Amino acid sequence: MRSASGTWAVIADLVADTVEQSSELSRDEAVQAMSAAEPVGRMLIAAGHLQQHPITLVVGKVHCEITTVSGTDALTLEENLSPVLGAAGADVFTIYLPPPVPLQEQVKAAADGHARLSDAVPPAPEAKAANSGPLIDREALRRAVGQR
Repeated sequence: MRSASGTWAVIADLVADTVEQSSELSRDEAVQAMSAAEPVGRMLIAAGHLQQHPITLVVGKVHCEITTVSGTDALTLEENLSPVLGAAGADVFTIYLPPPVPLQEQVKAAADGHARLSDAVPPAPEAKAANSGPLIDREALRRAVGQR
């Protein structure tokens, strides 16, 4: 069980770890975007909005919907906090924040605060795109092996 702040930190790490899979994108930019969204993110979590309205990360072939659970469901659910594969060749990412009715203005203000944040409806996932192309950035792997 986590506080809203602790839950936001876990979500921010998941987003940053996933974006970091791309050799074209910066983990720091993802961290900055999530920091800009943190105040409204904690509100979305505390009010239970992320149980039904996910944060959506779109980066390369990744279309990741992030939700939360609370109450007794939080005690029995097994979470997976591993970076999501598929962002290897991405050169752009967007974090879509859900704008539920009571927090629409706060979400819009957060989205206006960073270029990688949006309060728009996320695009539908492309099933075919998710199954095509490499999941590993081979060039980044070569560089890592070469540095050993």
